[in-house]
Amino acid sequence: MENPTKPTPEAGPASPDKPSDTPGQRGATRAQVEQAIRTSLLTGRFIPGKAVTLRGLASELGVSPMPVREVIQRLAAEHALVIKPNGRVQVPEMSSERFDEILKARLLLEPEVAAMALPHLSASDAAELLDIDLEIDRCLESGDAVGYMQLNHQFHFRMYQKSGSQILLPLVESLWLQFGPYMRMVYGRVGTANLVDWHKQSLKAIETRDATALRQAIASDISDGMGMLGRDCLPTL
Repeated sequence: MENPTKPTPEAGPASPDKPSDTPGQRGATRAQVEQAIRTSLLTGRFIPGKAVTLRGLASELGVSPMPVREVIQRLAAEHALVIKPNGRVQVPEMSSERFDEILKARLLLEPEVAAMALPHLSASDAAELLDIDLEIDRCLESGDAVGYMQLNHQFHFRMYQKSGSQILLPLVESLWLQFGPYMRMVYGRVGTANLVDWHKQSLKAIETRDATALRQAIASDISDGMGMLGRDCLPTL
């Protein structure tokens, strides 16, 4: 990702937001920015209630403010971020009402998306999911909360993407962006030792092609991973 504050001499490439750049270059920069900010949300890089600035984010990512502004506006529309009147940006603080609604939405959507994916999951897909889950086990044992969050997201969405859903999957992605920063705070307080891994049950359901068992495993994973730990920490916020 090029830093527009340090242009290359003479024949070097232009900065991402100058009119001389092609639409493809601007689109590539925006995609990189969006991926970086989404990953930061999913892994708890942003702290709920703590504001950041567009210029600060742009400087950190090595781009001009324009692609950052576009991405932030999109994420605000998904309720993952809030833009304050003074221009600062922050992750919404978690309330008990918001938490319960996100949890309910996850329990309604994700088991169904997993069931939709089941007919399209091959033996190689199952093997890849198993490898991811073994890495998750190592993160749980070592207390690596960030690694756990990255791999847990990878496990779920490696499965969910096989659903091919153009309606439900974007909704699920939006929900993950909304609860990720809060759950990173939770894991920072209580650790990962108490997490119950329902992925083994999910893998068994995939192996036996049992949609009902897969729905139950995904629902239990959400209830234990987010529901029990997350709700317990709400009064302390």
